[in-house]
Amino acid sequence: MPHAALSTLLLLSLATATVADCPSPAWVQFQGSCYTFLRVTVNVESIEDVRNQCIGHGADMISIHNEEENAFILDTLQKQWKGPDDLLLGMFYDTDDASFKWFDNSNMTFDKWADQDGEDLVDTCGFLYTKTGEWKKGNCEISSVEGTLCKAAIPYDKKYLSDNHILISTLVIAGTVTLTVLGAIIWFLYKRNACSGFSVFSTTLQSPYNDDCALVVADDDYAVQLD
Repeated sequence: MPHAALSTLLLLSLATATVADCPSPAWVQFQGSCYTFLRVTVNVESIEDVRNQCIGHGADMISIHNEEENAFILDTLQKQWKGPDDLLLGMFYDTDDASFKWFDNSNMTFDKWADQDGEDLVDTCGFLYTKTGEWKKGNCEISSVEGTLCKAAIPYDKKYLSDNHILISTLVIAGTVTLTVLGAIIWFLYKRNACSGFSVFSTTLQSPYNDDCALVVADDDYAVQLD
């Protein structure tokens, strides 16, 4: 029984470490990153107003680097986050070299632009159209957005966590370690008492010899013979 309890505690410790990869259960993990949708309407004067929502949570606006990630975002937006039809992507148009770039400084290795001819790319932002999964180019001068999709790399930067989050995480880890150590001590005491001829878990006397105990035979010269 103590052995089973100790195994359970060790599994709990591993599970706690896995959950701690992302800031909280509100985030979803995929391909080495954590994602969350902040369901807050933001009044926008510039795209930085939207970006600051993510930065305040230790993340940045969403960047997408392959078809699998694009599909994951669409599926999670529709089934879990219930996001809007058009979602602002974390990119900007760099007029210096006439190309789109991600705010998080990652490489532009993938795109899914819908066919749009003749658009003026000055002050242009990228939008994810969640009905089809295509990206659309649109004017950055929008008045508000219905939520912001944020992305953070793993391991999550703990310096952005609030004091409450840090305290809770510390208490969970400390509690798990304490329970694990306590389980090991109980198992040790159980085995030692079993070898001594009695158990702390039962009032019935047991044989002083069992499979886990060593039998020491005295030398013939010092053996005591009984009548």
